[in-house]
This record gives sequence, C-alpha cells and structure tokens, in this order.
Amino acid sequence: RRTLPPTTFTICRADRDTHCVVDGDTFRLERERVRIERIDTPEIRPSRCPREARLGAKATERLRQLLSAGPITLVRNRRDRDRNGRLLRSVEVNGRDVGATLISEGLARPYRGRKETWCP
Repeated sequence: RRTLPPTTFTICRADRDTHCVVDGDTFRLERERVRIERIDTPEIRPSRCPREARLGAKATERLRQLLSAGPITLVRNRRDRDRNGRLLRSVEVNGRDVGATLISEGLARPYRGRKETWCP
C-alpha cells in the first residue's frame, strides 16, 4: 500500500508525459505505467466502433478527474505487473475505489479474464 500526495493529472500526449492518463484504466505516475486491476474500459486507440470511442473518451476523462481529486493510494494485490509490464494495482482516491466508481458510472465493467466488445 502506497499513498501519494494530491497531483493534477493531464491526458497523456507523449511518452515522456508524467502524471497523465493514457486511457480509462491506465495512467502514468512519474515514469511508471499503472493499470487499474479488475476492470475493463473501452479502448480509445484503436476503438472498434464509434460507441466504444465515445465511451473510451469519457472513461479517460473521468479517470483524469478522479485521480486529480485527492491523495492516491495504490494497493498491490496478487500480481505485481501485467503482461505489458505495467504495474497492476487497485487504486483509491480519498478512500474511494476508482475501479468501482468507474463501474458504477457505466464507464468500466468487471474484468473477466479477457477483453469484451463495447460495440453493439
């Protein structure tokens, strides 16, 4: 468990950006990429349909807002990293689970071991 002070996050535009959101379930914290575990969000690059692109953009912006709202706590559970080398963590802001918030707002769903389509 690691708690970090409040930080303002932006949307990532370049590989060298820090404290920025890549998409609805991935962000950069300093030089590390962090993947929020146990959730699946719509893809933005590449999206498979216009609906997925819209939802992915909303999830990305909402994650930026949530991460910028207060101290961030990263919790390591079973695995340290995913297959892409990203830190795999549960994330809380002000004691609230970010993944659960995104799910409750319809911008994510529980991860079931594989990506599922967001397209009709």
